[in-house]
Amino acid sequence: MLYVELDEHGQTRHLQYAPYLDYRPLESTDPTLEQILDRPECGWINRELEQKAQGYAIAQVVPEHLAEVRSRRLALNAKTEAAVKERLTKEITYWDHRAEELKLQEQAGKPNARLNSGEARKRADALQGRLQKRLEDLRLEARISPLPPVVIGCLLVVPVGLLQTMAGRAPMPGPTVDTQAAAARARAIVMDTERNLGYEPVDRETEKLGYDIESRIPDTGRLRFLEVKGRISGAPSITVTRNEILYSLNKPEDFILAIVEFLDEKDHRVHYLRRPFQREPDFGVTSVNYDFTELIARAEAPN
Repeated sequence: MLYVELDEHGQTRHLQYAPYLDYRPLESTDPTLEQILDRPECGWINRELEQKAQGYAIAQVVPEHLAEVRSRRLALNAKTEAAVKERLTKEITYWDHRAEELKLQEQAGKPNARLNSGEARKRADALQGRLQKRLEDLRLEARISPLPPVVIGCLLVVPVGLLQTMAGRAPMPGPTVDTQAAAARARAIVMDTERNLGYEPVDRETEKLGYDIESRIPDTGRLRFLEVKGRISGAPSITVTRNEILYSLNKPEDFILAIVEFLDEKDHRVHYLRRPFQREPDFGVTSVNYDFTELIARAEAPN
């Protein structure tokens, strides 16, 4: 599954893996879909969006996905080919040598009652054919080309603020300025850390994807997904949202919980924790508090 998002400004972008983890369906107390679509904010939604999404997928998303799959497949094929050649070549060499030994014995009038040179030669030839067949299969597997992408579904993402406005409810308060400033400082530190490691980070915090930073590995194009938490040294806990936990479980190999430990106004330490969460929260849980000291103890230096 690959995901394309289009917004009211005509911008199109590729969402990385399971963006729906941050969404919920309309509830009975929410406005109906018809009422939402009648709003002037939804005037840009039309049938042309599907064609635009598909065109963007063909031009941008599929080539990126193809490059990622191809790099993994070719690396695996190279390892498999080397292993196949090593194993079968040893067997072929053994039976070639065995056939020559048996042939010399037969010429000397000392035939082997259990195995003759012809049978040994057949085994060597069969292994040679098997080697060629396996190498040809691997060459075919390396010929990777994409099929045209097919749009199998779409959904409308409605900001919760619009739902609250339509329902006449006061909007939920956002984080305080101090909290935002600390979070921004922590993200900036992790962005610098990623650059120093040779990666290409992009701040995605405002997009609420289940992580804060998307960091590209230049050689392969593969992405690292970092959720950033900034805390004063000795803080009792770190709060993680349900969406962040689900995303980490959805991409366990590529997700990193980056903890910035503020020692004072100037100094800090950065900790990277892979596979930070073991299971998804219970139904209805919106966030979970984790012991700060325990997380730090399991973390390691950025890498």
